[in-house]
Amino acid sequence: MTSSNASTRASDVLVRPFSLGGLDLPNRIVMAPMTREFSPGGVPGADVAAYYARRAAGGVGLIITEGTYVDHASAGTSDRVPRFHGADALAGWTAVAEAVHAADGAIMPQLWHVGMTRAAGAPPIADAPRVGPSGIPLSGSAQGHTMTLSDIDDVIAAFTTAAAAAEACGFDGIELHGAHGYLIDQFLWSHTNRRDDSYGGDITSRTRFATEIVAACRKAVSPDFPILFRMSQWKSDHYQARLAESPAELEAFLTPLAAAGVDAFHCSTRRFWLPEFEGSELNLAGWAKKLTGKATISVGSVGLDNEFIEVFQGRTGRVSDITGLLERMERDEFDLIAIGRALLNDPLWADKILHGRTNELTPIGPHKFATLR
Repeated sequence: MTSSNASTRASDVLVRPFSLGGLDLPNRIVMAPMTREFSPGGVPGADVAAYYARRAAGGVGLIITEGTYVDHASAGTSDRVPRFHGADALAGWTAVAEAVHAADGAIMPQLWHVGMTRAAGAPPIADAPRVGPSGIPLSGSAQGHTMTLSDIDDVIAAFTTAAAAAEACGFDGIELHGAHGYLIDQFLWSHTNRRDDSYGGDITSRTRFATEIVAACRKAVSPDFPILFRMSQWKSDHYQARLAESPAELEAFLTPLAAAGVDAFHCSTRRFWLPEFEGSELNLAGWAKKLTGKATISVGSVGLDNEFIEVFQGRTGRVSDITGLLERMERDEFDLIAIGRALLNDPLWADKILHGRTNELTPIGPHKFATLR
């Protein structure tokens, strides 16, 4: 295939409008959430606004921000990760949304609670305990606080307040971070959830906490305000972990969330091309769409020849073509594709892909994480 034909194919596939709730997107390209830690005191500044606006101007259809801490003492583990509460931080986020909209983009904050992955004594609130469904860390033996029913209510309220704030600040939707072994995912995973009440037990019961957050957020925002839910099988440092060993188990997990008000599932995988279950080529996003009928976002090493852990370990990610991605999207296996490192490396990645300028794409090494550009 000539470069001209490849460019036309990419444009035909990716420049298709798509709707999420009341949000109309101009194309299928999403900026994946990536923690950057460039918000001193948890407040995003003009540099953060410019960072996201550059990606919007570069052709990204939807931006999902880095994870932002909800208003709960134990939600965070860094004072440089932005928070989504407090007048100063919300003013900063309002400016971010305005900058992205001025560049003709759409943007959603990712709402986050780290749970048991919080480092003891870490900011932003040093004396806040590490909390989780059963006080069990992902690895190691350092126990934390097992959440009471009152604690659960407090965290649900924190997510709900943040969702309402997002709409008030002019954002286009929200994403709930239910992946990678953080608090919501700690309830979902049997390794970290050993509860014997209604929030523990089988996969459907372990979904209750997440479902109640979704339902509460759904009530707190307008009916057509999109709610995305990010999920994963893998966890930080537990890359072989699985919530669901079969399509039936995945359906039992996703169905209550869909019914509670999720508009789209953002299915985090390290390599988007890998099948999720034996006997089918569908990846995790493909299965989520098939089982729920909801929109799905796929992600994982798009346009690069390695996955993100290898970059953190010092190996440069070289540019690779996206033929395999286009094939899956042509058959509508999933609806949207999230781009992480490639967009961190180059704010014009989308424009270059869509207009046949792939010769201008460059490899990405760990040094690219050192600045906000």
